[in-house]
Amino acid sequence: MIIAFISDVHANLEALQVTLADIEKQHVDRIHFLGDAVGYGPEPNPCVELIAANCDIKLLGNHDFAALGLETPDSFNEIARVSMEWTLKELSARSTTAMADFELEAIDGDFYMTHASPRTPDLWEYILDIDSACSQFEHFEQQVAFVGHSHLPAFFCKRADDTISQRYITESELDPDSRYIINVGSVGQPRDHDPRACYVTVDTKNNIIRYHRVEYDISKAIASIDSHGLPQILGERLLVGR
Repeated sequence: MIIAFISDVHANLEALQVTLADIEKQHVDRIHFLGDAVGYGPEPNPCVELIAANCDIKLLGNHDFAALGLETPDSFNEIARVSMEWTLKELSARSTTAMADFELEAIDGDFYMTHASPRTPDLWEYILDIDSACSQFEHFEQQVAFVGHSHLPAFFCKRADDTISQRYITESELDPDSRYIINVGSVGQPRDHDPRACYVTVDTKNNIIRYHRVEYDISKAIASIDSHGLPQILGERLLVGR
């Protein structure tokens, strides 16, 4: 079985459409979405519709939480807050109803999934380094936890001797005696200085994880941001992946 994991679409329709097309080429059996369908980008409704139609597991991110009125965007930075205020006006009743069925965490076999962190799924912790990863392993029982939130691909491995390592990979075999926290990166707003959309597949038969990067028409995404009156910086950051 091949499972795809996507996260942090952030209403970037151009990136999502190309990513789903690339996933189709991988002949996957399931697609799991790890949160933040909306926020920042200009196309929240078609993105929610595509996620709802194509993904088997659908999780809530902090921007989705705010869009549903489950918390205020007061803690967001100014750009995120402005874009969320715009999103709240733009979001359709159909999209809101669809997102209301998204979950905070989910399990598929030996894979645990949440948007931010296993320890506090609704408090939006960032797992950025070994120090922030080490305390998370005791909060899930499965071999692998898949997360998003930071928009940064990350691969943390806890070996049988309890040592934890962090490394950048494009492909790796999962050791059955180790446990993992894997950040799948961002489809709609990568922040690792690579502007291409990012997602992960896992081949469960061969225990292989792969990161995939997909080019999309960023100029079209920027034009949509501008035409909807969203802050210009949201387009600029797409060009440089930050």
